[in-house]
Amino acid sequence: MMTRSFFVGLLLLSALSAFAQVSFDYDQAKPLDLKDTGSREQDGVRLRDITYALPDGSRNAATVVAKDGRAAGRPGVLFVHWYGPPALTSNRTQFIPDAIELAKDGAVCLLIDTPWSKPEYFRERKRDGDYARSVQEVKDLRRALDVLVSFPGIDRERIALVGHDFGAMYGALAANDPRVKFFVFMAGTQSFSDWFLYGPKPTEAEKQKFIAEMAPLDPVKYMPALKMPKLLQFADEDEHVSKERAEALAAAAPEPKTVRTYHAQHELNEAATKERIAWLKEQLKIDSN
Repeated sequence: MMTRSFFVGLLLLSALSAFAQVSFDYDQAKPLDLKDTGSREQDGVRLRDITYALPDGSRNAATVVAKDGRAAGRPGVLFVHWYGPPALTSNRTQFIPDAIELAKDGAVCLLIDTPWSKPEYFRERKRDGDYARSVQEVKDLRRALDVLVSFPGIDRERIALVGHDFGAMYGALAANDPRVKFFVFMAGTQSFSDWFLYGPKPTEAEKQKFIAEMAPLDPVKYMPALKMPKLLQFADEDEHVSKERAEALAAAAPEPKTVRTYHAQHELNEAATKERIAWLKEQLKIDSN
């Protein structure tokens, strides 16, 4: 009879195999070339809009949320938004309330644009490019970490990554970057194929070929390597993430972990937001004023 330890061993072997096949390396020496594009104040903190250079030479937009000043020892949080058009939060503005709440108590938060910031992203992308784009996206998230840790006073031992939906799934791969010390995974699924097969129905042969191509990037394969404290948030009425998929991800994640399921749909709810912020403050040792 096959034991639980045998299955865990197979899972770890699968994860190591994925790492061996995929490289998310890029030239970290290239200048970030940060440029300010605007700023405003809200609830006692500054929201600073910037652009910066990506590894492929293109530029990305982001918002930095922090109190003014250059105090040392500030925790940093990278937020990666969901894809949920036509919701107005289907872009980097999704996490502005979270970021403001954390920034009030001293955190520096970076909210980034992604390819799925555009409402038409999913409709316009082609499956034959999903693998290459996915690898590039992980590099881009690591580049965002470069930006975050470049800010004055950042405590590199208190860096968190928070991702929702696609943000969670790509975040699971990017969180293997040793700079990430805490990770929040919100309503993602175990395999990119679960979602990238939405839309025009492929033939069975095309489907199996696509699944095999994307398999080395399955988030569930990267979970076992994430040894940092983790919060995994799921919804019991999620039309995109079944109970079975959520349980598979939760099972793959090693301790320390906190797994929560809310009576909500894919966008989660206020209870999830409150628990997420409280968890981040506890892990990052943020003292509320």
